[in-house]
Parts: sequence; C-alpha cells; structure tokens
Amino acid sequence: MSNVFVIDSDYKPLHPVHPARARLLLTQGKAAVFRRYPFTIVLKRVVEQPEVQPLRLKLDPGSKTTGIALVNDANGKVVFAAELHHRGHAIKDSLESRRTVRRGRRNRKTRYRKPRFQNRKRKKGWLPPSLESRLANILTWVARLCRYAPIEAMSQELVKFDLQLMENPDIAGVQYQQGTLQGYEVREYLLEKWERTCAYCGKQNIPLQIEHIHPRANGGTHRISNLTLACEPCNLAKGTQEIEIFLKKKPDVLKRILAQVKRPLKDAAAVNSTRFALLERLKTFGLPVECGSGGLTKYNRTTRGLPKTHWLDAACVGKSTPDVLVHKGNIPLLITATGHGRRQMCIPDKYGFPAKHKQRKKTFLGYRTGDMVKAITPKGTFEGKIAIRHRPLFQLGKVDIHPKYMRRVHQADGYEYRSKGVRNVPPHV
Repeated sequence: MSNVFVIDSDYKPLHPVHPARARLLLTQGKAAVFRRYPFTIVLKRVVEQPEVQPLRLKLDPGSKTTGIALVNDANGKVVFAAELHHRGHAIKDSLESRRTVRRGRRNRKTRYRKPRFQNRKRKKGWLPPSLESRLANILTWVARLCRYAPIEAMSQELVKFDLQLMENPDIAGVQYQQGTLQGYEVREYLLEKWERTCAYCGKQNIPLQIEHIHPRANGGTHRISNLTLACEPCNLAKGTQEIEIFLKKKPDVLKRILAQVKRPLKDAAAVNSTRFALLERLKTFGLPVECGSGGLTKYNRTTRGLPKTHWLDAACVGKSTPDVLVHKGNIPLLITATGHGRRQMCIPDKYGFPAKHKQRKKTFLGYRTGDMVKAITPKGTFEGKIAIRHRPLFQLGKVDIHPKYMRRVHQADGYEYRSKGVRNVPPHV
C-alpha cells in the first residue's frame, strides 16, 4: 500500500512513513488516526525542527480519470498514488434530463414558465458544469495533499489533441486550414456527403431529414460525424434505437454506414478545454508548476519499462522524472466523485410533474447519507456507506441497522474510496 501521511499536533505536514511505522505509533499511543482516506495520522506532540524531504505532486489530467502521484525527486520513490474518477458525464446527463423535462413542461397546456436563457451572462473564463466539476475535483485533492504532505513543486501534463488530425491522419495543406464545413451549411454538407440519399433505405428525390446515428436520447452529439440523412418513415422507425439494433437484418447497410462514422472526440475536447484553466488555478497555490507533453510522458514510461496505468503516467510527467522510479508495493487509492447530493427539493416524474419532496435536512441523529460507518450488531459486524432515513433504521448495504450500533469512521465528503483489487460496499448516495 502507499505510505501513511503524518501531521503534528499543529497540523503541519511531516514526511510520510511506512504503514508498519504508522501502526507502531498508533499502538504505542504516540499518534491517533486523523483521517481515513487518504490515511493520515496526527502525532500527539509538536515537532519543532522536522526533517522532511520535499515531494513533487504530479498530475495526469484526463476526461474520465486523472492520475495522481507523489514522487520524491531525490530517490525516485513513489510515496503516494491515486486515480481520481470524475463524474462529468453524469452531470451532463442530469442537465440534459432536467432540460428535457423543463421544455416538455413549457410545451404542454400547464403553467407557463418564461425562458430565462437570454438574460443571463457568463463571466470570463466560464466553463460548462461538467468541465468545472473535473477541475474542482483535481483542485480539491491538490489542496488536501498539500495539507498532509510536504509538497514543494507540481508537475502537470499539458497535452493538446489535434481533433482534425485524429479524424483524418492524412489531412494536410489547404484542407487542414479550411476544415470540414468550409463553404457549406450543415444540411448542404450532409446532402453532398450522403449523395442526397436516405442512408437506410436508399431512396432519392424525396424530402430528407437530419438523423443522429447514435441517438441523442442515448448520449449522441450534434457532431458532423454523428449525422446522416434519412427519410421520414426510416427516421420514425429507427426512433431512439441504436443503429446496430435497427439494422441487424441489413448487415451490408450497417457496414456501409459505420464505415463513414467517426469515433467521438468528446473526451479529447474536454481535455483541450480545461488544460490551461487547470494550469492557471494550480499556480494560485504558490508552488512552481512544471508542464510536460503527452509524448514526454509516454517516453518516460516506456524507457523505464512501466505498464500503462493512470497513476504511473502521472509519475512520469515532466522532465523532472527520476531515472529510476521505485513503485513496487504501491496500491493506488481509487477515488470516485459521487457529489454532495442534490439541491433539488422537488423531484419530478418522467413527465415533469412533482413526484416527491425530499427532507430539508441532510443529517439525522448526527449522520448523513454517504458517511462510512462500522456497525457491531448482535447479527455481526458491518462496514460501509450508509443511506439515512428519517426513522431509526439506516440502510447499510443490503441490511437495516439502528444508529446505536454505528460508529462513524469517515465523514461523507463527496467521494467514494477503495483500493485497487478490493471490492467495496455499494454506495447509497
């Protein structure tokens, strides 16, 4: 496992210690558990002149997962490793669901709500909520690690994806400068691309509609590579089905259409949109920030013979990477962002009408949903996250337990934790 963080009684970070050393300090009564994730102990005294070795915090930002590593540049030891899983896609899906319900409610003969999107202004540097969530998660963990470890420098992989080159590796010259839609409207471009023919039935000289190959209801985008032309009967027949299901009896047509489909580039676009914003916010911590390219990270990893993982990629970021990385025995902490609950007081049904109202208080009997507890009951010992109810029995996994048997071991902080290869109790957040 990774080393254990240590702070003194004045909450000043000391050098992390081996788990065996931390266990000895706890057994002798010289320290107490301060935090469980990441595991941190606090000494029961003040260390006047601590001897600490400076550490470097390395980040490999990604659209879905960000690698985190604490590396000692002097000896090349990886002190701490983690993989942070974001919830940007969940936020985007929630916003789209809310927008769909709201638009449906306004279009029915019910209470009219005047649109407000025209009188809102976005401040400079605004990012969509799904991207802002990714930055907030990274910055939250940078701030936490700076409180628990003697970090004196940071490294960030500042990668840039060329989206046109990813779609067409042979693009060059004037074609590279103009792009896909130079001189075309979207409909005109699709008419030229699909030869004014329905992609599904092959009919021509009929009214054609713009059709999403990967349905919008299932997360499809308006990207050109996801658009095609279809006649009205085919468009209605396909509906929200996946193209593989709709054309399962026409494998030749399916093969022809998929040959023109490009893979989605949403993840690459998310990294492109947040890389400089993350760099500017990391500089506010007052520590020197080193930037490294994705090619340099891959070169450092391959020359050192390391496998491809998020946390090892993070350890290889930048020119400051030691010639030898000591990572044997490290088990990365897997962190999954779960959020802090919803502010929505009225939960609608699928038609947009009020279905239920949640309680105004998040806590009950001193507990809240997401707290990790240990319960010793007459039926056995249970440990995991709880879902509170406003009645004596709380839900812990698949059982109901009274709070009198519980002891909180980690307070809910919007994240779920587990070690790689260790099965965790399903969360109820």
